[in-house]
Amino acid sequence: MANTYLQRTESAGNRRTFTWSAWIKRSNISSSQMLAACSYSSSDEAYFFFNGSGKLVWQSSSASYGDVQTNRLFRDTNAWYHIVLAFDTTQAIASNRIRFYVNGVEETSFSNASYPNQDTQVYWNVGGTYYPRIGRRHAASDYFNGYMSHVAHIDGTQELPTIFGQYDANGVWTIKTTITPSSGWGTNGYWILKDGNSVTDQSGQGNNWTVGGGTLTNTEDSPSNVFATFNTLIKNHGATFTNGNLTYQSPASNPVFGSLSTLGMSSGKFYAECKYSAGSNHYLILGIADNNFNPNASTPDDLGKSGTTESIAYVVNTGAYRVNNSNTSWGSAGGDGDIIQIAVDCDNNKIFFGVNGTWGASSNPATGSNGIDVSSVLTGDTWFFGVSNDTSGTETIAQFNFGNGYFGTTAVSSAGTNASGNGIFEFDVPTGYTALSTKGLNL
Repeated sequence: MANTYLQRTESAGNRRTFTWSAWIKRSNISSSQMLAACSYSSSDEAYFFFNGSGKLVWQSSSASYGDVQTNRLFRDTNAWYHIVLAFDTTQAIASNRIRFYVNGVEETSFSNASYPNQDTQVYWNVGGTYYPRIGRRHAASDYFNGYMSHVAHIDGTQELPTIFGQYDANGVWTIKTTITPSSGWGTNGYWILKDGNSVTDQSGQGNNWTVGGGTLTNTEDSPSNVFATFNTLIKNHGATFTNGNLTYQSPASNPVFGSLSTLGMSSGKFYAECKYSAGSNHYLILGIADNNFNPNASTPDDLGKSGTTESIAYVVNTGAYRVNNSNTSWGSAGGDGDIIQIAVDCDNNKIFFGVNGTWGASSNPATGSNGIDVSSVLTGDTWFFGVSNDTSGTETIAQFNFGNGYFGTTAVSSAGTNASGNGIFEFDVPTGYTALSTKGLNL
């Protein structure tokens, strides 16, 4: 949702008591990012957000309306969090007036805990020209960068998280598919992003939202099936990731290592795609590294270079594969607009690369024929998808699809077949392969 936000015009509601809930997955953790806000101007607003340190925060432009910040930091870019803000200034005990819950558990340790006076009316549910927003504050800044699902608001009651989620048989906090507020939804109650990227209110109140800016895309990534993205906590030496950490851009000044996937593979067969979007004068490097590879080294080479023997790379611009700085001619080269395919067979220690639906060297991932043997290269027990670039010049841009069905913000043009039923890809997924996701890892 980077640079994307939702807004609506609402009626006056309860400014003392309300509950806001959402399932979120962070992508960028380097700046303040709004979850929800209500504002007329920068001097008349309230907001619920992650600050630049990763703390969960309630603040308002009026200090008397509360300032509560957790000690806990929320920096995991692979996990989905269920976040609940439960607000009620009618409570006699000050600490009960603003309550945070994460994955069903109340936060009780705060670096700052300044609560509003009893019965204070805050900048929330104000109505008129005080616009509620999701993913942005009043000014065009502090956008939320990541994923959101099942966003709900109860106007008039301070609810427990158990109306939104529940523990399954394995003790995992999961989404409830129905929400029953203790005293109804209230004037400004809503439930959006429930199934896909629909901003139509599913609460029955008719409080629909609109996209105020940016592009709201659907995604297969969800709290019940977490898909791989790129891990921005890894030292990336100037590379940037956008669109949910699935679009890679290297700096123009020098070649850099990019990152590794948030999820790793130790057994099974997995498939991914990458669209080479720009930078035909660069060498785009795609491949696999294992858990013995050191991506946080002060001067890491890209994948497949000397000194990084625990990785294998496909040099897109030439079609060769590279191990320990040695290139071997293998498949077809790719360029701007081409889609590169990667199939990883952990069970048989093989990797396959293809371009636009044709596998290199007449290989066949489904049968295992003519695959690249990596048994002597990847000695670690867990493998990760990786990306780098290899020459100076204009920046390289590559858009990855680990199964979400998008390259950047553009959906695949015509989804291929996928017998596993897990993930959406441009080309046919080889028989026996699936997307790298929590569901895929357990097939």
